[in-house]
Amino acid sequence: MTVTETDAGFRYCEELAATHGRTYYLATRLLPRPRRSAVHALYGFARLVDDIVDVTAVNDPAGAALQVTATERRLHAALAGDPGPADATGLVVGALAETIRRYDLPLDYFEAFVRSMRMDIPGTPEFRARYDDMPQLREYMYGSAAVIGLQLLPVFDVADIDAAAPYAAALGEAFQLTNFIRDVGEDLDRGRTYLPADTWAAFGVDVALLEHGRRTGGSPDPRVRRALAHFVALTRAEYRRAEPGLALLPDRIRPGIRTAFELYGGILDEVERSGYRVLDVRAVVPTRRRARVALTQLVRLR
Repeated sequence: MTVTETDAGFRYCEELAATHGRTYYLATRLLPRPRRSAVHALYGFARLVDDIVDVTAVNDPAGAALQVTATERRLHAALAGDPGPADATGLVVGALAETIRRYDLPLDYFEAFVRSMRMDIPGTPEFRARYDDMPQLREYMYGSAAVIGLQLLPVFDVADIDAAAPYAAALGEAFQLTNFIRDVGEDLDRGRTYLPADTWAAFGVDVALLEHGRRTGGSPDPRVRRALAHFVALTRAEYRRAEPGLALLPDRIRPGIRTAFELYGGILDEVERSGYRVLDVRAVVPTRRRARVALTQLVRLR
């Protein structure tokens, strides 16, 4: 892949982040430019595979499984110097391959991510539509979330990666749990329920009750609200577990990650403010708050 094509790949990944990950993209704007490009490449690959799973797999799960496998193979080919045509996949895997080489990122992390994505595709050996308990969900989240935090540590030039790793993994899982809470309704439409069934059941909630709430809208059943309040509390505990790791980040990196930390946590605030209406409303952090948090952290860079 030529330098020009690699640059085009990084630009394309940045466009993906700006379009699909508003909170994420805002946080990356506070990172130094070379590190920012690498983060965009990591996001671009995750978004590329995630879109196959969320879009193609709905009507063509077998085709989605083949596409995920083909994308993984193209990444391996890109690492060998041949990303293939400069289509969307080629641009993304080319930028990612350059990032993996530049920061010596373990390929195991990306293989774990792809395995978790296969867990979302009906018909694959890994597929799961439901998770019985938190240990099962954590197995999924290792590949879908924890490894994302681990990938970033070399990119951020963290001095003691071993010390920072547990906090990075916890923050990735906190972000993922936040998404699961926010997206309960949308995930039901895809035939998935991520938050553990045993915890829902402890509050008298099953999939049928959630689907009824999705169909009817409005304020959710009190049992659903109580369960969601519990999930929010668990997720806030995960943020608290991750927070000490922010002090281990380089000074230049910390404001960007603190921004993501506060804005993703803000999604939970919006869920609570809505009365836990995650079945028919998507919680979004208001633009004014996002700008205020980002500006506060920007000042700390100066």
